[in-house]
Amino acid sequence: MSARSILRRYAVPLAALAALVALSLAIPSLAGKVGASLLGQVKTMLLVVPPIFLLLGLLDVWVPRETLMRFLGPGSGIRGPLISFVLGSAAAGPLYGAFPVASTLMRKGASFANVLIFVGAWSTTKVPMLLFEAQALGARFALARLAIDLVGIALIAAAIPALLPKGEIERVYRLAAEAPAKPSATR
Repeated sequence: MSARSILRRYAVPLAALAALVALSLAIPSLAGKVGASLLGQVKTMLLVVPPIFLLLGLLDVWVPRETLMRFLGPGSGIRGPLISFVLGSAAAGPLYGAFPVASTLMRKGASFANVLIFVGAWSTTKVPMLLFEAQALGARFALARLAIDLVGIALIAAAIPALLPKGEIERVYRLAAEAPAKPSATR
């Protein structure tokens, strides 16, 4: 890979780093806070990302494509959305962990709607969050929010595939298949 292609590929993170350095130089009193925040974020990433990729590798090797398609593919019926919802709700980690998993699900043949349900459930209906809300804000609030989230996730999962051109969905699947983080095992 040439230096130019590396610069192009990492232009946004490099620009953010340059802005961070410029801010630290312009306002030296913030440098310590900025550095501590950056180290905290890097530590979080190093604790979260490796286990996610380990689980993705295991998913890729242990779950045959045919099995995943049967349970999460276009012909999965009501079972697909339910499994997608449970997987997303039971997941641990920040939202950015959902996207590599979603990419793997797409490469394995999961339907676009089920991938959207999975990401939606990961982002809004995690079991620990629900338990915390029930304890802190009351069960009535937690269950009302869960009901609203379920309806919202279902509407989004139905609306996006209906509104996006089929070619755009196919492009997203092609990008998922070409993702550089793709494990080397057979699909």
